Amino acid sequence: MKKKTTGSLGIVSREIIQSKILVIRAKRVMLDSDLAELYGVPTKALNLAVKRNHNRFPDDFMFKFTQEEQESLRFQYETSKKGRGGRRYLPHVFTQEGYRNSLHFLLLIGVEM
Repeated sequence: MKKKTTGSLGIVSREIIQSKILVIRAKRVMLDSDLAELYGVPTKALNLAVKRNHNRFPDDFMFKFTQEEQESLRFQYETSKKGRGGRRYLPHVFTQEGYRNSLHFLLLIGVEM
């Protein structure tokens, strides 16, 4: 079981947030799984909310990794879960605008945090 970083939108230290920010395509971004962990929601719930409301997340807010980017990240940061075979889908990657917008959006639609 994954340890929650926050408890019902509790305070998260700047160091924890900064450790989850990556630079991809010359943008500061955060993986969907890291963003979901910070918000205390399952990654699946975050991605489903985004999928259902994709018009609220334009390309400058969010994009999907290419297979090459995913492989590079997996080897650099060991993002694949040990013993589980890794992710089945390419992750969504949120820019700074995207992760601010996602919090507002999750609160708006009432995803339990």
